[in-house]
Amino acid sequence: MRTWDRLYVGGAWVAPTSAEVIDVRSPHDGTPVGRVPLATPADVDAAVAAARRAFDEGPWPRLSPAERIAVVERFASLYAERVAELSAIITAEMGSPRWFAELGQGPGALALIQLAIDHAKNYPWEVDRGPSLVRREPVGVVGAITPWNVPQLVIMPKLVPALLAGCTVVVKPSPEAPLDAMIMAEVLHAARFPEGVVSVLPGDGVAGRHLVEHPGVDKIAFTGSSAVGRWIGASCGGDLKRCCLELGGKSAAILLEDANLDRTVSGLKFASLLNNGEACVAQTRILAPRSRYVEVVDALAAMVSDLPVGDPNDLTTYIGPLVSARHRERVHGYLEIGVAEGATVATGGPGEVRGLEDGQYVRPTLFSDVTPDMRIAREEVFGPVLSLLRYDDEADAIRLANDSDYGLAGSVWTRDREHGLEIARAIRTGTFGINGYAPDVGVPFGGYKASGIGREYGPEGFDQYVELKSVYGVPR
Repeated sequence: MRTWDRLYVGGAWVAPTSAEVIDVRSPHDGTPVGRVPLATPADVDAAVAAARRAFDEGPWPRLSPAERIAVVERFASLYAERVAELSAIITAEMGSPRWFAELGQGPGALALIQLAIDHAKNYPWEVDRGPSLVRREPVGVVGAITPWNVPQLVIMPKLVPALLAGCTVVVKPSPEAPLDAMIMAEVLHAARFPEGVVSVLPGDGVAGRHLVEHPGVDKIAFTGSSAVGRWIGASCGGDLKRCCLELGGKSAAILLEDANLDRTVSGLKFASLLNNGEACVAQTRILAPRSRYVEVVDALAAMVSDLPVGDPNDLTTYIGPLVSARHRERVHGYLEIGVAEGATVATGGPGEVRGLEDGQYVRPTLFSDVTPDMRIAREEVFGPVLSLLRYDDEADAIRLANDSDYGLAGSVWTRDREHGLEIARAIRTGTFGINGYAPDVGVPFGGYKASGIGREYGPEGFDQYVELKSVYGVPR
């Protein structure tokens, strides 16, 4: 069990202002995994004050990009030494299956750091335009609020571009998965950032709200639910505070008439069910042509029913526990909703997972005979639950795919890649895959509609953390 009794505030480990703690227990069997202090609004005040001083008076925003890059490179080198530890603690605290954690949780976050460094070396920090100069200057103090499902993967595209741009940052990780963030804080401390530049405050919604509303914060970067994102957007809008929001999804995977069914089902095993289905990009709304619907039901049901469910530390486990009892009840509620709405349980459905009653498990489920008006077809479930819908022709498939409040991700499955690209151009989502889906961390990531505002990853990710300044009459 990992225990911290101090918070990381402005580059120093300091005593928290409250004796309250976050006890983290394994979602697999309830055993203790770790404990951290619960940050309070007073701790947020201290972190923002340190960040404000560091930005307004300190060296960090006044260093050259090359000097900041050198410090972040040191951080990357130290982080690389702890990637395996980070992957393991994420599996322990939130149930990410070991196969996925060792593929994406730690290594994916390291890749994001390294790519951000590479992009920073070529980013147009200052550009001549005739008699004028266009500068990209840091936006200021950034509050980064992140969820529990891929915790390091969502911290890094906020923290690292912001730091490289010259911002100071207060990170508030989720109370469900705070342990990896505290390890990250140890790495930040070892990298020797200047005083005040970074703080890490595990906290609940009270601390998050205080950070969003704090007058000393210039920008909020948030990943989480669309409901909370709407509130953050409204709050920031009232203060004309900058914000970027990476929110939910209900992604449609379109199987065309010519799709190779075996390859498609194999691909959807990852694209739809990665990380226990606790992924905003999961392809959980599957659209199949009426002419092939029965065979698609059979093939998907066979795949889902064969998924090994159990201890997330076991490399043979494909689906682990959900993060918490509260979230398990929420997902199980959707299984009951699907039945009540008249969908057919092709496999799975409501009920306990036999032999795993002590953990936060749900049965991996495929619903067939789903209609577009059902809640299981419209709302983000965030678990291993798939909804299979029929379509009549490609125009109908495109209409159904776009008939969503969300627009984060999607995919098309076809033997004709060129035609797949035509389908991609017709779907209103920020990301899209052809015969597969896995985000490319070198290009922009984000969504349309209720899936958010702004983009992360790639050089475009830096645009969220800079202000443009035009300087006229530059001497030549």
